[in-house]
Amino acid sequence: MHDAVASFVDGMGAAAATSGVLSQQQGRIFALLYLHDGPLSLDELAAELEQSKSNVSINLRTLVEWHLVKRNPVPGSRKDHYVAATDFFRAFQEIFERRFRWTVRQVLVVVSETENALRAEASRGAEASFVRERLGALGKFFGLIDAGIGAFVRGEAFPAQKLAAVIPLVGRRKQRKS
Repeated sequence: MHDAVASFVDGMGAAAATSGVLSQQQGRIFALLYLHDGPLSLDELAAELEQSKSNVSINLRTLVEWHLVKRNPVPGSRKDHYVAATDFFRAFQEIFERRFRWTVRQVLVVVSETENALRAEASRGAEASFVRERLGALGKFFGLIDAGIGAFVRGEAFPAQKLAAVIPLVGRRKQRKS
């Protein structure tokens, strides 16, 4: 592997490791495939990256699942060969839908459950009002994030101004003394 390619592979691995979506090894595999002119087999990937075939195989499965790598049959070979995806929009649609949207929806569920618990307790007073206000603002914000991810996944525009309009709903309160 050329020094420039090795640097790119390592850099993409480092970037992937901090993404919260891919591991360092997955980033390195994708990078190597992306800069390689043609498909590579599992054996070739493992040799180039100096990793075990089992490690590369496990990470390839995830990359294929995320639509970042595709299997590419090579005539005359019974081995699986792989190429990097170049349709980044499709790959990011998948990542947004499966990774980020799930997290956003978890927040929405927690907000809803907490609002229901407050209603069930028939909580009143300044503290309960403050909590309801904060939960309402958080629910609206994450609801719009969810709608924005949905629009992105469908390839539609979603104006960021909608999100900015929700932020003032939180309101500023003076710090409470302990």
